[in-house]
Amino acid sequence: MGDNTQDGTPGSWFKIIIPYGRKYDKTWLMSSIQSFCSVPFTPVDFHYVKNQARFFVQDVDTASALKDVSYKICDEENRKISIFVNPSTVPYSVRYKLEPEQMEQLKLTMNKRYDVSQQALDLQCLRFDPDLVGHDIDIILNRRNCMAATLQIIEENYPKLLSLNLSKNKLYGLNGLSDIIEMVPTVKILNLSRNELNLVWELNKIKGLDLEELWLEGNPLCDTFPDQSTYISAIRDCFPKLLRLDGQELSPPVIMDTDTSCLIKPCKESYKGSDALKSLVLQFLQQSGLCEYFMESRNMKKPKDPYLRVQPLRHTKRHVFSLCVLPKTQHDLSSFLVDIWFQTVSTCFLPRAAPESH
Repeated sequence: MGDNTQDGTPGSWFKIIIPYGRKYDKTWLMSSIQSFCSVPFTPVDFHYVKNQARFFVQDVDTASALKDVSYKICDEENRKISIFVNPSTVPYSVRYKLEPEQMEQLKLTMNKRYDVSQQALDLQCLRFDPDLVGHDIDIILNRRNCMAATLQIIEENYPKLLSLNLSKNKLYGLNGLSDIIEMVPTVKILNLSRNELNLVWELNKIKGLDLEELWLEGNPLCDTFPDQSTYISAIRDCFPKLLRLDGQELSPPVIMDTDTSCLIKPCKESYKGSDALKSLVLQFLQQSGLCEYFMESRNMKKPKDPYLRVQPLRHTKRHVFSLCVLPKTQHDLSSFLVDIWFQTVSTCFLPRAAPESH
């Protein structure tokens, strides 16, 4: 398999590139591609390079089917996602795949480090484990082939793993670990302390995990925040259900109920007046100057004139602090409740007009 490269034969390898793929959740991206692809495929070595998401597939038919998916998927902003397919050499993790005897020794070493009662696996300083060093097996978890082998053993032998300790492994990236989301989604406690992670966005690669406890102390990224609250907030952006960070108890997370069909209580009319009365009230509201406000609306979706889209924007220090240049704030017509306590054919009294209280 390793001899097939770029000649277009059925066993050839192809590199799949999704520009700006980093902005998308890996699970959503791959399931979307699979749903549009005419043939099933298994992505190999999924990883990120700058803003791109990349992986490999073997077989020219699969590559051709993936090429046909380009521009068929739309993201939440209705932007079409492009997919580029190029011939490739054999991926690193395949070319340097661990031999069966190496996999067996790694499995024995990991079994020794597994706590059955806690469903916890301690892989700290894995490279320097005497059992691996004694068999001349070099497991460097920054290498995708080593991380892939480790996750494969976890998936096959500890499918209900709750706690994983990867501290002191000199990890500077989490590309290889991203597969844990699909392979071992049960993990609730993850220890990444004393590694070499520099940027917090590395955590986005594993944010699909529902972590309750995370350890990051001892990584350079911890020193990039001005204070502890900013640090906690940034980590919770990735893991909203987090309860403990670096051993510190956090305040209970605020979970938004996104399944609620209606977040704002709709207005309920207790009495429906005549059309003539409604026309009179509408005329009153329109004469109050709201139309002039709508003409200067700062909602960029409303103005059709390109000039009006730019005109309300304020820039430079002078404009930012000169609040008087901004349009006056008025109430939206649709937010009004109008109490009518007396009416005749030609007259009505309006005691108050106020936005609905929620």
